[in-house]
Amino acid sequence: MPPILQRARAEVAPHRRAATWGAALAAAWAVWASGPGWSTPALVVAAVAGAALWVIDARTHRLPDALTYPTTAVVGALLALAALGGGTWDKALRALLGGLLLGGAYLLLHLAHRSGMGRGDAKLAALLGLVTAWYGWSTLVAAAVLPILLGGAVAIVLMATRRASRGTSLAFGPYLLAGAAIAVTLARLASA
Repeated sequence: MPPILQRARAEVAPHRRAATWGAALAAAWAVWASGPGWSTPALVVAAVAGAALWVIDARTHRLPDALTYPTTAVVGALLALAALGGGTWDKALRALLGGLLLGGAYLLLHLAHRSGMGRGDAKLAALLGLVTAWYGWSTLVAAAVLPILLGGAVAIVLMATRRASRGTSLAFGPYLLAGAAIAVTLARLASA
């Protein structure tokens, strides 16, 4: 087994039960949300890895490269195959641009405020930009805005109930993933 896959397996191992349940639900959602169609395998891979990343980040405040890098590479390759099979090179180009834009925006946020936004969030944003832009620019915009709204709402509730203060650190990966899932769900509902 390649070293990066061994590291990914080691990252998930302590969180196996939650990640397994999350992955099963995420895979079922991905099959529904993608159509099914040529992009189904890419969305399933992103959703299953996203479930593991959600659990790990929520528990450890880390988004391990051992999961984000290979997932991004595999999803990119699967979307390229989807474009080849479906003749949808415009979607593939939009996905590539979406990954660069969303990942770049979060990288700038990280560079501007390193203690507030992790580099792992920027890497996850690139993956999610790749996936959501495949479904359209409006889906990408929703995936960019929704995590901020969701995270902000949770932070306000936590501060109002005195469970958190302005200095409390929140894992942002789950909000990135939830925002992307909601955006793709809305795109699916709009196309139905």
